[in-house]
Amino acid sequence: MSNSGELGPVLGLIPAKRGSTRLPEKNIRPLAGKPLLGWSIDAAKASGVIDRLMVSTEDELVAKVARDCGAEVPFYRPMELARDPAGVVQVALHALQTFREMGVEFRTLVILLPTCPFRTGEDVREAFELFRRKKGQFLMSVSPYTHQPFAAMNLNGEDILQPFFPEYIGKRTQELPTAYRANGAVHVLDVPAFEKAKSYYAQPLIGYPMPRERSVDIDNEEDWQEAEQMLRNRKAI
Repeated sequence: MSNSGELGPVLGLIPAKRGSTRLPEKNIRPLAGKPLLGWSIDAAKASGVIDRLMVSTEDELVAKVARDCGAEVPFYRPMELARDPAGVVQVALHALQTFREMGVEFRTLVILLPTCPFRTGEDVREAFELFRRKKGQFLMSVSPYTHQPFAAMNLNGEDILQPFFPEYIGKRTQELPTAYRANGAVHVLDVPAFEKAKSYYAQPLIGYPMPRERSVDIDNEEDWQEAEQMLRNRKAI
């Protein structure tokens, strides 16, 4: 049971379909001996803020792996929610509605993408507490861009470079604003507001900043190799 108080009951949701275009079966692929989705399950359980933790999947093997790692799979998502263009928002709305049909209501939803394995239970707990303090409706974890987007340029059809942000050309890096990207680690959402907006980018959107070393978001083989190298570097310290 969580200590969520007025924000409870809290549903933790890890969306984990079996298929993946760029990295097949990545959600159940072992990373340092643990299925990728298992990293997110461990962080969710360690956070102490989630009342029920489920994995949403369409696949029996993914469901077995999820249960073996300690999460619930109380129902399967329909196949159309396991294929593009369906996204996390549609999967989350399906989970909330299915629970409602079962007579179970949630006040707060915490979404943890399985592709962000290095977020910790403390990250989830601190994001949740920030959401609570701000009396928020939408929170998203973010990390700073590795390369500043304000120096980006467009190469047009005539091989001419044009800056996207002319006002920042010639500025030193330390003079540029800090830009953040969504890292997929934690979303904390007020359920009524989320169901109304049908988006987790709705305003006002609270940002929970995280360092790059806990913000790896695995999308392809290069990302996977980077994650494995980071784990090797940790062991070497």
